[in-house]
Amino acid sequence: QVQLVESGGGLVQAGGSLTLSCAASGRTINEYTMGWFRQAPGKEREFVVAISRTGGATSYADSVKGRFTCSRDNQKNTVYLQMNSLKPEDTAVYYCTAGRVYGSMSLAGAKMDYWGKGTLVTVSS
Repeated sequence: QVQLVESGGGLVQAGGSLTLSCAASGRTINEYTMGWFRQAPGKEREFVVAISRTGGATSYADSVKGRFTCSRDNQKNTVYLQMNSLKPEDTAVYYCTAGRVYGSMSLAGAKMDYWGKGTLVTVSS
């Protein structure tokens, strides 16, 4: 079992930046592909980014590419999401996830087995 706890959410003006953190416990995250998803009010949950076990590869949703950067520190059992040039449409609850890639599956298609409870990011215009 992996427990994931997100932090760092809050209110920011459009154009601003925030960094989310995801602290894992229970097992070391170097066994897992990690990721971030988000769910805006009234919308379906959507993929944001996935990062490989070593951090050597990432896959981003087109909507955040060039603005968001995901990284991980396996020694600290922590994953980060640096969000720059934030837009009102980035407003959502952001969820940290842990899972695995099987066979020829892409990073973005990783089967996520563990989810945090989320942290709210609100971007004002």
